Amino acid sequence: MSYNNNGEPNKSTGQYHSMKGNLVETIGNLTGAESWQQSGKEEHAQGEAEYKAAQAKGYAEGTMDRVGGKKDAVVGAITGDRQQEASGKLNGNIRHDKGEAQQEFNKNA
Repeated sequence: MSYNNNGEPNKSTGQYHSMKGNLVETIGNLTGAESWQQSGKEEHAQGEAEYKAAQAKGYAEGTMDRVGGKKDAVVGAITGDRQQEASGKLNGNIRHDKGEAQQEFNKNA
């Protein structure tokens, strides 16, 4: 897989390599070049794997945002810290909504 500069999977590069692999495989099919067919299949598979890894990572990050968003409000309510509870509700709702949107965006279709 060709992860981005920081070693993380990336949807865009995954899609790029998936499409490029399809193109190389098609050229191999048209010309009868088995090495191109095989190379294209491998690059397509690697691209798909990278895309799915990035999708799973994004979904997991969304889950963490949702959980973290609720945590502060709950801790504030339990400890009686009204400031933390209020801050947790405000910031928590923002994080929760961000996490929910990120999960939705990265949900398997």
